[in-house]
Amino acid sequence: MIKSLININNELVPADLPVFTVANRGFRYGDGLFESMRMMNGEVKFADLHADRIQRGMKALKIDGYSQLDVAFLQQKVEELCRVNKLGANARARLSIYRDAEGLYSPSRNQMGFVLECSKLETNYYDLNTKGLLIDVFTEVKKPFSALSAYKTSNSLVYVLAGVFKNQQQLDEVLILNQDGFLCESMSSNLFVVYKNQLFTPALAEGCIAGVMRYVVIGLAKKLGLEVVEAQINPAILPEADEIFLTNASRGIQWVMGHNRKRYFNKISSFLNEELNKL
Repeated sequence: MIKSLININNELVPADLPVFTVANRGFRYGDGLFESMRMMNGEVKFADLHADRIQRGMKALKIDGYSQLDVAFLQQKVEELCRVNKLGANARARLSIYRDAEGLYSPSRNQMGFVLECSKLETNYYDLNTKGLLIDVFTEVKKPFSALSAYKTSNSLVYVLAGVFKNQQQLDEVLILNQDGFLCESMSSNLFVVYKNQLFTPALAEGCIAGVMRYVVIGLAKKLGLEVVEAQINPAILPEADEIFLTNASRGIQWVMGHNRKRYFNKISSFLNEELNKL
């Protein structure tokens, strides 16, 4: 059986090969960021948006080499790795970027290092979940907002602890609050709430990830005549909402069935998912 390969700094190596030392800054300090993408029919979907966010994130972290990570780079590297691993034309890709340097808190340089991983997906469309998600709100640790809040940095302890809570409570997903106690996002996705015929989502100023699928869904909803409000959202809205759904680049749209005893519809999420697949 052929071992799965990864791409580390333009070298294809077995995925189970140790490639880092204990001095790696991503391990030591969370000094890096990552991007999750989806390839469908051989094409990295919304590659221009992914490349833009990667470059902006690297600039924010002051990691050199961001201009190399353009649309052509993403498409070529993902396609190549899927081909050598015989994954077909549909796959999930994760690009991890770290500062490849020595030093303690002060790095010796700001050179980029990267690791690309790909895994096979069976479908060439965004598959809306047939069973709605059960969620709750994670309140133990809140997410601070800063100039880095919009990016998927390697410092992900809030999400990890939210994941521990999710497992303990036997939930499908959990919502995360920002430092002021307002809704921010879910553990792995952006958040949308349908309330009184309006579509609400936390504003970027509230500390949420500037999700690629969030951007796409907002634009799609507006194009279809839905009123979208980017705002500060109090968690007290959850028992009153008509519908809640989550978005990310890998899964597209996922609808929420329940929070505590509250049950939700999935009319808008189903409609948007159908239109998303037409793009």
